[in-house]
Amino acid sequence: MTATLPVAILGSGFAGMCMAIRLLEAGRDDFVIFEKASSLGGTWRDNTYPGCACDVPSHLYSFSFAQNKDWSRAYATQPEILAYMQGVADEHQLEKKIQFNTQITALVWDQQASHWRLTAADGRQFTAKVVVSGVGGLHLPKVPDVAGLDSFQGPAFHSARWRHDVDLAGKTVAVIGTGASAIQFIPEIAPHVGRLHVFQRTPPWVLPRNDRPTSTLARSMLARLPPLQRFWRAVQFWYAEAFALGFTVKPKLMGRGQKRSDRYMRSIVKDKALADRMMPMYTMGCNRVLISDNYYQALTRDNVELVTDSIAAVRPHSIVTADGRERPVDVIIHATGFKPFDPSGDMHIQGRGGRTLAADWSDGPEAFHGVAVAGYPNYFMLMGPNSGLGHNSIIFMIETQVNYILQCLAWLDRGRSGQPALETVEVREDVQRAFNEALQRKFDKSVWKSDGSVWQLPCKSWYQHRSGKFTAIWPSFAITYRLALRKADREHFVSRAATASLNPGRLALEERAA
Repeated sequence: MTATLPVAILGSGFAGMCMAIRLLEAGRDDFVIFEKASSLGGTWRDNTYPGCACDVPSHLYSFSFAQNKDWSRAYATQPEILAYMQGVADEHQLEKKIQFNTQITALVWDQQASHWRLTAADGRQFTAKVVVSGVGGLHLPKVPDVAGLDSFQGPAFHSARWRHDVDLAGKTVAVIGTGASAIQFIPEIAPHVGRLHVFQRTPPWVLPRNDRPTSTLARSMLARLPPLQRFWRAVQFWYAEAFALGFTVKPKLMGRGQKRSDRYMRSIVKDKALADRMMPMYTMGCNRVLISDNYYQALTRDNVELVTDSIAAVRPHSIVTADGRERPVDVIIHATGFKPFDPSGDMHIQGRGGRTLAADWSDGPEAFHGVAVAGYPNYFMLMGPNSGLGHNSIIFMIETQVNYILQCLAWLDRGRSGQPALETVEVREDVQRAFNEALQRKFDKSVWKSDGSVWQLPCKSWYQHRSGKFTAIWPSFAITYRLALRKADREHFVSRAATASLNPGRLALEERAA
């Protein structure tokens, strides 16, 4: 007989770690983290491309309860962030709670037993009273739908699955995409490849990164004066929040940033024709604003070509563009982003009455504050739909969601909430519908629904689903999200009283073969 876990957490990135640590702080160790890989870290484990780093200041891109005084740079690199995560995990002994090499591929709600049945990729099955999905908003790489791509004979890989066994030295390399990862690794590989073709569909707005090492004096002061570190983190937070004014309230305010970006680009790119092709024709903020100190310099190298004609087809050893030109290529690197904020992308999730999340979200993912979904009892998400940010730290959002979920979990546990225990908690469909209708209206005056101007094009971004709904981004300040989720309201949920309480404390993980 399989023991039913009180809480199953999916994923051991920032989200899953935060959920687990906060449970431990609340005196609960009755959970297991299921991790598909052999180590923790989530996106910072998976993304190992050259130059990988955070585009949020180091002191802001960290847990508020585990601030790091020793960041070596203003913007931490991938190895340093992963080391930070490992250090936090070690401090809380999280690896004892992680079931590694266990990719959950199916979640099915058992109505009669009032618990979730979890199936792993290798066929093992588990049961859990509550599932908290921390698989992340951007973890499924998206490969472009291009004719003939499968026929390519050379190495082809996504930036999030970097092939370190492929030697790029002297090779002719094609990079498809000019988003957040591309502007980090292009400057790193450009000096080493023989020829680099950068295929750009939409030019990004880019601002200088102004990255720099953290001085020994600064580290010493932060170590000796913890309030100074908290103050500096607050300064960075509110500086970032200011950008939401232009994103969500008055897009015309982005004009100043656009002029700054244009001046920055043209100070480096002296070829006017090339600079014009790099100039975005949409309002800044429509897509993620990128930061770099060396991207434009890389595109001016003699061995680098910026291609703005669309790709018509891929052949075994070349790429053909819409103008009919064929470019020989040895290696293709996809920098084409991810399938955003949809845990049903690689997992079958079946809720109450046999409904599935994939079907319910056929017109785009939606949830209640990105945390709960009607029809799926005792199922919670971290970094769910509409909880992404274009201006501030996602870890702030994760901590907000974890605090909210903890309040909901208290309703399920007799003696913790001061009220009778509940068997299930599920957001009401009318509450979710009203929330999302109001949410979509918030986009009307935002930069993401800009119709353009005399010289600008309407906004088209991956934040918007093909149905027209905005499904990835939060259309307001990060602080308003925290205020909205500061207190969970039982009136927003349908629930069923428990007939017996869960056994609190440590449960041994048991499993049974499929």
